Amino acid sequence: MPQDHHDILPDLLALADTESWPDEVGEVVQMSMLDWAACGLAGVDAPVSGILRSQAQAEGGQTHASIFGGGATTARMAALINGTTSHALDYDDTHFDHIGHPSVAVLPAVLSVAERENASGIEWQRAAVLGLEASVRMGVWLGRGHYQVGYHQTATAGAFGAALGVAVLLGLRPDDLGCALSLCATQAAGLKAQFGTMGKPFNAGLAAQTGVLSVDLATRGMSAGPDALMAFAQTHHGAWANPGTEWRFDRVSHTLHACCHGLHATLEALRKIGPVSDVTSIKVTTHPRWMNVCNQVAPHTGLGAKFSYGAVIAMALGGHDTALAESYTDELMGDDDIRKLQTLVDVVPDETLSETEARLEVMSGGNLFTV
Repeated sequence: MPQDHHDILPDLLALADTESWPDEVGEVVQMSMLDWAACGLAGVDAPVSGILRSQAQAEGGQTHASIFGGGATTARMAALINGTTSHALDYDDTHFDHIGHPSVAVLPAVLSVAERENASGIEWQRAAVLGLEASVRMGVWLGRGHYQVGYHQTATAGAFGAALGVAVLLGLRPDDLGCALSLCATQAAGLKAQFGTMGKPFNAGLAAQTGVLSVDLATRGMSAGPDALMAFAQTHHGAWANPGTEWRFDRVSHTLHACCHGLHATLEALRKIGPVSDVTSIKVTTHPRWMNVCNQVAPHTGLGAKFSYGAVIAMALGGHDTALAESYTDELMGDDDIRKLQTLVDVVPDETLSETEARLEVMSGGNLFTV
């Protein structure tokens, strides 16, 4: 453990008592709420959403909270289903302070418990603001090394944000909140190895579910280790960085394409080049962090295409709209023209670029186009 590590628990306890925040934070949170709801409604037909709704029906139980696609189930299961469904298309918001998707982890947890408890709109919105902010600060505390080694910050930092949001909604005392966060630490999990599969949106659902379950168990008197957060950082390659008290959530980014946010700069660069034909080579220069996130080579599925420079470039060059979720199909990934275009794409890292920048060089008809 680093000698000068920062303890995040006092920061989270203080954040939970916060009564006001900058106007711009509230405005961006409202935008993310609308964005999250739209993503959830759009993701209802995703196979993973249907699988989880089927699981909820098989389990039965109380019907306290609504789910995307109709019906109701327990708050815990609703958080799992709604978190997964809203992340199924990979069209939700991204925060680059830690590279995580805050809304799909926090909002399903807070809203499901708000519905169960008949909380007011003001109460659940306050809980949402604080939970979203907590997820980002927790992600900063864990650091980029945590993400780079293979953990999915949406699932890990997001679970803590979900727990804090639910705890605020229920008015937990500091001791109980500390216990809930400790219980969260022993559950929070999610791997980047799931990217390009149903397991990726499932990570978001698990984060939301963990937030609900951790708080519910703490309110029922379950005890937990007081040093669990520090142990979590130690075992999960945390940086113990000081996230500070500056509000961060208002810097969240909303997506333009139905794929990993790491691909967006390249797609926007390709749009600036415009329509091209007779392409013979394509070179993408990107931040090194994306090399093991969204550089899948020749994916065979539509889900895999959402994490592939080659696939999305081939789609765009082939006239397929990467902003449309329905463009990403297994059938398209088997198309000979798409697969041929993918072989022309070379992706190289450059540490001088930011995570939201990319350079694109396209050789077409003997002419070089650079953005």
